[in-house]
Amino acid sequence: MYRANDSVFAEATILTPEPEPESRSFMWLVVAMSVITASLLLVTGGSFMAAAVVLGATAVVALTFYRLDWGFYLFIGMVLLCDQFPPRGYDTTIIGEQYFQNLKGLPLFASVDFAVLSPLELHLLLVVGVWVLLIAMGKRVLLQKVTGWLPALVFFFCLAISAAFGMARGGDFLPALWELRALIYLGLMYFLVPQIIQTRSQLITLMWVCIGAISFKALLGIVRIVRLGFAFGERTELTNHEDPLFFISLIVMLLGLTLYGGGERQKKFIRWMLVPMLFVFFLAQRRAAYIALVVAVIGFLFTVSKAERAAILRILLPAIGVFAVYMAIFWNTEGTIGLPAQLVKSSIWNDKQTAGERYYSNMYREYENYDLAQTLKRSPLIGIGFGNKYDQPISLVGIPFSLRDYIPHNEIYWLIVKMGAIGFLFFWLFFDLYIFQAAHTFLGLRDPYLKTICAVSIIAIMGQIVVSFVDLQLTFYRNMIFLGAMMGLMPTLGMIDTTERAARISAETR
Repeated sequence: MYRANDSVFAEATILTPEPEPESRSFMWLVVAMSVITASLLLVTGGSFMAAAVVLGATAVVALTFYRLDWGFYLFIGMVLLCDQFPPRGYDTTIIGEQYFQNLKGLPLFASVDFAVLSPLELHLLLVVGVWVLLIAMGKRVLLQKVTGWLPALVFFFCLAISAAFGMARGGDFLPALWELRALIYLGLMYFLVPQIIQTRSQLITLMWVCIGAISFKALLGIVRIVRLGFAFGERTELTNHEDPLFFISLIVMLLGLTLYGGGERQKKFIRWMLVPMLFVFFLAQRRAAYIALVVAVIGFLFTVSKAERAAILRILLPAIGVFAVYMAIFWNTEGTIGLPAQLVKSSIWNDKQTAGERYYSNMYREYENYDLAQTLKRSPLIGIGFGNKYDQPISLVGIPFSLRDYIPHNEIYWLIVKMGAIGFLFFWLFFDLYIFQAAHTFLGLRDPYLKTICAVSIIAIMGQIVVSFVDLQLTFYRNMIFLGAMMGLMPTLGMIDTTERAARISAETR
């Protein structure tokens, strides 16, 4: 009996195949992750959240080292999904804003000096570090020339000079850091994106990440307004300040895919999301975003032919007529249904009877602008430098914003006050030359999908400038990272178009 069992066991052993190398690696990975998880739970006293954070960070590092472009997609997705600040009226967000906060704010890192970095910055440094490591290891990395690299470098150099000048004049380092962070992200994205996103498949994947994350924010707004019973109560917004600007980019993308062609799956998806996006857009209570949408549509009209422009106008003019009727009916109507009408009215006439509660918001901005104008007189050429407070000959009331004395709502005026006329000149030179070169690229593109992304990039700048005149939009991280990513795609669009056109010509001549 024992011999029979032994022989059967031996036969079974012989017939059992050896585990494949991939299976063996997976098993070891499962074992390692189990040990790490158990160890973390022991060290943290059973805190599943702490264990999840460490495991998540480890997975992010591993993914980025495995595929740099995948790590970058994750970075962009996190930026667009998370909220830098909770929407006004909400104590928390569905996705924590800890991704944007300094590690120093956590008890574990409270006494660590270098903890002024945020998880976002650590994530970005990881992506940059892996890219540099690939170059150092001699891996095949294609370095792309960046569109308008010289004016970009000059502008960011001026930012550094203004920061140093501000510190020399007694400025505070931490406020200066908060002032500059978003613009630094813009510059990093502008130079980094063309080095990572270099193929059509990578471009399409990146746009899917953006579409998915922005659509999620629109659906989140729908959930919130339904839970509120379609009444805002004490709340003044459904999503963050910058989300309506992202919705505009998807609307422009839909227009481009519809008129130019290409990107059928993305076009179909955005079309399904259009109604929720527009609904949340108009209920987001962002008056500057309304103006940015108008500017975006007008700007898009210049990218199409006369026939296509006429086709758009045949749809647009009746829509404008419907909106005019809506304005006439709900001109004096409060509540959710009349909210867009009240926002438009308060932007045109600023008196207590017409603007209501927004009268004081409008006046606050006017006082800020006066204070900025007076501050500029102190140093019109080189500015007061970052990290220094602007003067307040008209004292401003207290608002729940810790950097109120450093950063006003009008961040176009803020920039000239901080950098002076010289730095302000290079700011406009950077963006204007980019738009000029992007327009030249647009005219040379033949692929409809690439033309659409190019149009989104150009119009994103226009919308950003518009909203920055009245709101905190040059110092919001999500804005600048998204804008930098869109602008950084320009060399990629030209390279893809040239490569594919050459491949078609080569195939035709065989």
